Amino acid sequence: MSETSPKLRAELDGIPTYKPGKPAAADGPVAFKLSSNENPYPPLPGVMETAIAAARNFNRYPDMACSGLMNELSERFGVPATHLATGTGSVGVAQSLIQSTSGPGDEVMYAWRSFEAYPIITQISGATSVQVPLTAGEVHDLDAMAAAITERTRLIFVCNPNNPTGTVVRRAELERFLDRVPSDVLVVLDEAYREFIRDAEVPDGLEIYRDRPNVAVLRTFSKAYGLAGLRVGFAVAHEPVAAALRKTAVPFGVSQLAQDAAVASLRAEDELLGRVGSLVCERTRVYEGLVAQGWTVPETQANFVWLRLGEQTLDFAAACESAGVVVRPFAGEGVRVTIGEGEANDVFLHTAEAFRKTLTG
Repeated sequence: MSETSPKLRAELDGIPTYKPGKPAAADGPVAFKLSSNENPYPPLPGVMETAIAAARNFNRYPDMACSGLMNELSERFGVPATHLATGTGSVGVAQSLIQSTSGPGDEVMYAWRSFEAYPIITQISGATSVQVPLTAGEVHDLDAMAAAITERTRLIFVCNPNNPTGTVVRRAELERFLDRVPSDVLVVLDEAYREFIRDAEVPDGLEIYRDRPNVAVLRTFSKAYGLAGLRVGFAVAHEPVAAALRKTAVPFGVSQLAQDAAVASLRAEDELLGRVGSLVCERTRVYEGLVAQGWTVPETQANFVWLRLGEQTLDFAAACESAGVVVRPFAGEGVRVTIGEGEANDVFLHTAEAFRKTLTG
């Protein structure tokens, strides 16, 4: 038997493994998972019933065109259905965006640190990542990003709010940046946390895209809508880009259950706004609590907070886990902590206060 292995693409060598948020320990203390930016609330009213009804037809393929969801999105956001594409969460659509624009010899640019999947899906395509460091204030350095554009640049991600820092890019600076980007370079506004924004100076990406053919917007049902387990996201882009996304999407990738649940979620707008409002109130409480304890915390417009802890990162994460809350550490950098239910946030704040005292003596 030959010992030679099948030849695989060299671009796959050294791809970092995506690290999902650690689940709460089943055999530990009362534990809360604050590591994956999930919505702590159950599905919106009517969604569970819709999902159960859809489950009766698991023996059938879903609607590959996602027609019902596309029509609902078109009406809800006032965009042509031809400007829409769906996928397995916004990350699935992001991967299709790279496949549609970039390959070996091309460059994909994004801030760093930003969404952990960007380098992975870039390397899978064979393209080269261009990572532009965040500013000292943990925000996108758009001037540096503009200066880093080359003839090889094909796609630029702007994560707004940024994951994991929660910081935002405001309208004036974003429009100045877009004016400097060549018209043949696609700029993707990744707005997975759009619903949590309360800063009036942060633009809705859909307003930006309408007049700019090289701008696409990513959205998801995983966060505010609470459908993380169903994997459904979408992009809004001008027709050539949207058509390319539909071509590169995995056939039947979005299940009928996910499609129907997303439609039901869109129709539960009032309940959604109430739940998001409650999480925003908790976010304010957690943020102000951390600041009062003496932490330096970037102002967040997402459903999480970011603590830059450097070499203390893993120790802090361990202290949280021992106390009963699981956070998301980025070794040597910091921790991202999801805003959860009130009890979970109380445990986190208490743990942060105790840990802070060990740092200050």
